[in-house]
Amino acid sequence: MATLTAALGGVVTHAREEHGEIVLTVLRDSIADVLRTLRDTHDYQQLMEIAGVDFPDRAERFEIVYMLLSVTKNHRIIVKCSAAEHTPVPTVTTIWPVAGWLEREVFDMYGVLFAGNTDLRRILTDYGFEGHPFRKDFPLTGYTELRYSEDEKRVVYEPVDLPQDLRQFDFMSPWEGADYVLPGDEKAAEKPAAPPVAVPKVTPAKGVSGAGEPSDSKANENVAPASTSGTVSGQGQGSPAPKDTATPAPGAPEPTEGRPARKPRKGKSADTAAATEPKTRAPRKPRTPRAKQSGDAE
Repeated sequence: MATLTAALGGVVTHAREEHGEIVLTVLRDSIADVLRTLRDTHDYQQLMEIAGVDFPDRAERFEIVYMLLSVTKNHRIIVKCSAAEHTPVPTVTTIWPVAGWLEREVFDMYGVLFAGNTDLRRILTDYGFEGHPFRKDFPLTGYTELRYSEDEKRVVYEPVDLPQDLRQFDFMSPWEGADYVLPGDEKAAEKPAAPPVAVPKVTPAKGVSGAGEPSDSKANENVAPASTSGTVSGQGQGSPAPKDTATPAPGAPEPTEGRPARKPRKGKSADTAAATEPKTRAPRKPRTPRAKQSGDAE
């Protein structure tokens, strides 16, 4: 790092090493000369990326970050410079032509101007997009939304209409807890009154709820003797056997045994044994040959 700082001279305003990479902050007007020196003299051949960072509280709110790679040394270096909203940064397309697309991305997302870039136009957002999405003062919801209209058969732009307000989330540690009352926790502080103790219900008199007399005195009476043949689920006692009484049930039908026997049916079919036996046929008579006619072929 000391070698690079000494070679670049006074254009370096700050130098440090982080995560095994050298980070240099240089003057904005000297960015092109610094990058050319790193490429031609110190073997940082490839421009890997150009990124932007927004610090709204600074006078020069934007940082433009150039990331270089040395293929021969297998080492990376980061070079930074600062710029205000309307202060152009010298282009590096004369050193690496690929920087044209990278500078367009930074211009599209942050609005940083690059002096000398002949094709400085948007590359990520749509045509007619207003604003720069990566600026800290740009709303997360944006200003417009687009959808496909079946009526107009094209994509239309409309103002953003959210079904609910944008919610802010607190990412503090859930184990340590927040220093303020979270929404909904105020209900836990208000402890509800204890519910009243249920008074057990007492039966005022016997027979009101089915307990006591007369239920107890009738419990041992047998309605019918138990059957000796079957059991109920293996419990040892069968179902009650019905008692045969001489008094007929009212409306009961006459017993079927008192009806006269039905006369045998007179059938016309042959005997079953004879019907199942095959019938014998008379033998066929031998076929008599036809007499030969005069027109038959020989």
